[in-house]
Amino acid sequence: MLLLDLDTVPPRERAEAFRHALTDDLVPNDIVHEEPESGIHARMEAWQIGGLPFFSTRNSGFEVRRTDHHVRHHRPNPVVSVSLQIRGVHRAEVADRQELRGLDDICVFHELSPRTYGWSGDGASKAIMFEMDRLGVPVETVVKASLQLRASPLHGLVLQHLRGVWSDPDRLETDPGAQAVASATTDLVRALLLSAAHTAEAVEVRSTMDETLLTRIMAYARTHLTDRDLTPERIAAEHAISPRRLYALLGGAGISLEQWLIAERLGKARRMLTSARYDRLTIAAVSARCGFSSPSHFSRRFQAAYGVSPSECRRFGGAVTIGGAD
Repeated sequence: MLLLDLDTVPPRERAEAFRHALTDDLVPNDIVHEEPESGIHARMEAWQIGGLPFFSTRNSGFEVRRTDHHVRHHRPNPVVSVSLQIRGVHRAEVADRQELRGLDDICVFHELSPRTYGWSGDGASKAIMFEMDRLGVPVETVVKASLQLRASPLHGLVLQHLRGVWSDPDRLETDPGAQAVASATTDLVRALLLSAAHTAEAVEVRSTMDETLLTRIMAYARTHLTDRDLTPERIAAEHAISPRRLYALLGGAGISLEQWLIAERLGKARRMLTSARYDRLTIAAVSARCGFSSPSHFSRRFQAAYGVSPSECRRFGGAVTIGGAD
């Protein structure tokens, strides 16, 4: 949903429109614009995915300041924002430390912690808002973790997961699996924060790592679906467990790894075949991008799962009735 497009707002009204769209009246902030007269531009969008608010903005240079005074006035359910910088360099000051965040960083802010953030020139970011109670991580832990996220071995995995959920929020918003994605995202962010804030030996980290092991394994596998060498041995090694424990963990959740990987790859292929974005790719290229060893093997699997061939699926753009698993 489009929240704001300042191109449609008279210049003299843009600062107030920006403030109204960016901040809730229950969460006061001071906003300073780099070009306050006529140089303000912004486009903001929002989604609700499985109960999680998603927010995207691309705008001109600005700075948001949230002071101790502001923190004393907060909504009944304070939130933790977890964002990716898509364009420009994010400048932040938290706990008297100045930080820079770029394209390969995760930015975390707790609503109950004073902070300053923003960027110079044209910039863009995408954020997910987690209610503090849903995330279940204390304020001091969030703040500590936010300053050293890269110290966690989970940083790369969570970064790739967040990029994945942001790849098509319009489609994900109405997907039947949106609730499961929201739950998995919450679990992964919680694990990242606890891992970054505490030592690996801490009881909190060990407990959370154990609780989220299955979620992390599935997230890792989804991120590497295009790898033909995504074997059980490799997945197990990446998570410091034995293949036997991997199979036991998946079996306990009623999951056959091989069948699950095939279903995920077929689902990815089906989405590519029905998307105009990939209409120039050959069937063989789609097969390779989805991790299948050969186009013929891919076609047989696709026909068995959906009752139509890959070429028929593409020809009708998903308009045909497709049976089987997705």
